Amino acid sequence: MTVELVSIGTELLLGQIVDTNAAWLSARLAEIGVNLYRRTTVGDNLERIVGALREALGRADGVITIGGLGPTGDDLTREAIATVMGEPLVLDEGEAARIRAFFEARGRTVTERQLRQAMRPVSAQPMPNPYGTAPGLYAEWNGKLIFALPGPPNEFQPMVTEHVLPRLAACTGGGVIRSRVLRLCGIGESDAEAQLSDLIASDNPTLAPLAKLGEVHFRITARANSPEEAAQLIATMEQAVRERLGAYIYGTDDTTLEQAVVHKLMEVGQSLAVAESCTGGLLGHRVTNVPGSSEVFVGGIVSYSNALKEALLGVPAEVLARYGAVSEPTARAMAEGVRQRLGSHWGIGITGIAGPGGGTAEKPVGLVYIGISDPTATVVRHQLFPGDRETVKYRATQYALWLLYKGVTCGGCVYLSQP
Repeated sequence: MTVELVSIGTELLLGQIVDTNAAWLSARLAEIGVNLYRRTTVGDNLERIVGALREALGRADGVITIGGLGPTGDDLTREAIATVMGEPLVLDEGEAARIRAFFEARGRTVTERQLRQAMRPVSAQPMPNPYGTAPGLYAEWNGKLIFALPGPPNEFQPMVTEHVLPRLAACTGGGVIRSRVLRLCGIGESDAEAQLSDLIASDNPTLAPLAKLGEVHFRITARANSPEEAAQLIATMEQAVRERLGAYIYGTDDTTLEQAVVHKLMEVGQSLAVAESCTGGLLGHRVTNVPGSSEVFVGGIVSYSNALKEALLGVPAEVLARYGAVSEPTARAMAEGVRQRLGSHWGIGITGIAGPGGGTAEKPVGLVYIGISDPTATVVRHQLFPGDRETVKYRATQYALWLLYKGVTCGGCVYLSQP
């Protein structure tokens, strides 16, 4: 079964509100095996809403609208659905009584404007809304299903769960769609895709690459008659991907790289301290965003100036004078200095040029040195990251976390120092 979503509201088009409802509903539809190939957003204009609904119903087995059911003059979803169905709007007496009771219980007098919410096309049914005044609508028209849902999430989600999903699930025969995301770092999208090209050609389950900043995701999606069958299909594909690219996979689904790092440190009982220059505390911020990070994160030093690099981290003045703040020896001294002075097992030092100014022919914008130190060794890597200042800073912390993850996972900096 295929449905389309039509989100209604000029505020969505203006970027004043992010359409989280559509994203949430998309995930729920996949769980019950409903295909969703298009989502449309349209402003508060009757002609354009009618056009969007007719186009959606011309392609899909059903349409779900989100928003436009309130009492104001720009809430036009009811009128649009009635126009498409070729039916007049009538007052639903049961919903009108509920709305009157709602206002009376609050010591207010209901207005004709509020009662607009009880209007429905003749053959449509209201869907109860215990959390607000605007009921939803459900209709079967020309063999197609039409659902109209209110916009506020606290009203929208219960109505989806209690009324929409059960009706749609009955039409899918129990089929399900399940997905799993594999998260990779340390390899580019094109290189990863080249190693998985035959798997990407699979029809069921499918394997799709998703480029992300500083990492690559592969989404496995399976269609099956039961959750168990879908899980088996996904597991088989995941195993095939891991056999080829397992060295780059750090997590699945919603796991972030900082979460993976913190959890690995917890597993082995090791601690971390960081010294940051060009990233300005972003690495420490990402690590401490992980619940429980206090068990492994000792602290950080943002040593933006050379004076602080010397005073707080023990970077030798002669190193700074000879090689400069952005250099391999400085990153090495920062990593070792923060580890020793804060008493952690691991130390990370980051120094670079985030831009947009400050670059030279020898040291261009985007050049970053990252030092990783533990009791066995210190390793320094450098990268030239593309992008604006914020992007360079994020990529630098991402690469630092990846180096640390590999070091912790594989047994220390001795591993990282191997060619």
